[in-house]
Amino acid sequence: MRNPRDGSIDGAIDGSGGRTVAVLTAATAAVAFVVTAAVLVPWQPLPPGTPPPPDAAAVFSPAQVARAEEYARWARVWGWGGLAVHLALVCALGFTRVRRLASRLPGPWWVQVALAVAAVTALLRLATLPFGVAAQEHRLRNGLSGQPWAGWARDVLTSTAVTTGTTALLLVLLVGLARRWRTAWVPVAAAALGGLVVVASLAYPVVVEPLFNEFAPLEEGALRSAVLEVAEREGVSVDDVLVADASRRTTTLNAYVSGIGGTRRVVLYDTLVDSVPQDQTMAVVAHELAHARHQDVVVGTVLGALGAAFSVAVLGLLVGRERMREAAVVPLVMALFTVGSQLASPVENGISRRIETRADVEALKATGDPVAFREVQRMLALRSLADPTPPAWSHWWWGSHPTVLERLALVSERG
Repeated sequence: MRNPRDGSIDGAIDGSGGRTVAVLTAATAAVAFVVTAAVLVPWQPLPPGTPPPPDAAAVFSPAQVARAEEYARWARVWGWGGLAVHLALVCALGFTRVRRLASRLPGPWWVQVALAVAAVTALLRLATLPFGVAAQEHRLRNGLSGQPWAGWARDVLTSTAVTTGTTALLLVLLVGLARRWRTAWVPVAAAALGGLVVVASLAYPVVVEPLFNEFAPLEEGALRSAVLEVAEREGVSVDDVLVADASRRTTTLNAYVSGIGGTRRVVLYDTLVDSVPQDQTMAVVAHELAHARHQDVVVGTVLGALGAAFSVAVLGLLVGRERMREAAVVPLVMALFTVGSQLASPVENGISRRIETRADVEALKATGDPVAFREVQRMLALRSLADPTPPAWSHWWWGSHPTVLERLALVSERG
């Protein structure tokens, strides 16, 4: 029966039992994550190990290295500065009594939760906006972007709206489940959030990506024929190969795979298609097809879902059900998730780098063209002004891909 006082289900176990359930949920999610990662992540993508990277001077001219290092130095200033302000502010809002102001917002509890999310997100965006403006000015000044400021502002507003909407949905769900169940809210919320990660992976390509770019099928011709030929040879079912109008926002080169199942697609930047020779473009395409062949998006989605389930269980242990029932918990939860995501970055990015290395190895095998691979890696680095030797600790913490020198080492290894 329902408890008429607070709407929870009668028969729920006490607080000690709730902690036990949360611990068991966290342990289950953690074990499942470790087992999944151990089985599906290519921890040694190039046995017996990746060879040492070449010296930057053997790949780039002194002027190229100096320019990349100068650009990266200031890019890190604006990036790290914005991150520091974001962390300081979200912690101030979440770990002090300021969070109680959320309970004074108008409306029923779910409206209060949504308004609190909107308020915190807006404050964080405004506080870090100067760093975003400085970073965009830095990109414009160095030729990495030609996007007008109006378009940049529209992207910022769109990104803020998406973040606000998804975070509000998440928090309304978590608070609602805590109000509904005394003990079972932790495993139910963990399962629900894990499910949302899967739904997001399915929906992102068709719901979110079109908000920022327009996509068109890669036109018929030699490049499309070559893509389909390599895909068939590698046993990859290609749902679609699309070209994104990235040139209206950036001059850099890129490609990626997104979505799972019927929404999976390989996306090429128009800057790549329009300005890079076909053999070099195919080295990038083969890399993305390797991701598709190994179902890397699916693997990432499963690991993300398990990580989300673990996070909810830890949240239940740190916050407790009583606080989770009120809108005042919103700033606290946002602070905990922000700090937790930063602490988890080395694990997430360490896995990503190994998956990316395997895709590079597979691309070299598929094309049999180490010269094209080497040249496109150089071009990618030059066009993005990538620092060939970033600080080791920074790359270990936030680097989702191997450095350009680490990638070029694969060429010498394969001869």
